[in-house]
Amino acid sequence: MNILPLTIESLVAILLLLTILYCIRLNEQLRRLKDDGTSMQQTIAELITATESAERAIAGLKNTVREADETLGERLKAAERYSVEMRQNATAGAEVLNRLSRIAGARLTLAEAEEDKAAPPPDAKSIVAAAQAFAERTRARVKGLAA
Repeated sequence: MNILPLTIESLVAILLLLTILYCIRLNEQLRRLKDDGTSMQQTIAELITATESAERAIAGLKNTVREADETLGERLKAAERYSVEMRQNATAGAEVLNRLSRIAGARLTLAEAEEDKAAPPPDAKSIVAAAQAFAERTRARVKGLAA
C-alpha cells in the first residue's frame, strides 16, 4: 500500500510539470502576439499617414483640375473669337480681291485691246522655224544623254 501514495504524488508532479511547460509555451505565444500587435499598430499609423498624404494630394489635384478647366475655357473662348475674326477678315479679303481682280481684268482687257491693235499678227513661217529649231535641240539633248 505504500506504492499508491507514491504513484499519486508522482502523477501530480508530472501533471504540474506539464502545466508549467504549457504555461511557458502560452507565455511565448502571448509575447509574440503582443509583438505582432505593436507592429500592427505601427502599420496602422503608417497607413493613416499615407491616407492623409493621399487626401492632400487629391485636394491639390482637384484644385489643379479646376484651374486648368478655367484656363482652358478662357483659351477656348479666345480661340473662338479669333476664329470668327479670321473668318470675317478672310471674307473681307476675298471681297477686296474680287473687286481688284474685276478692276484689273477690265484694265487688262483695255490694255490687251490696245496691244492687239499695235502688234502685227505672228508670221506662220517664223513659228514653224522656231518649232523646228526647238525639236532639233531636244533631239541633240536626247542623243547626248543616250551616249
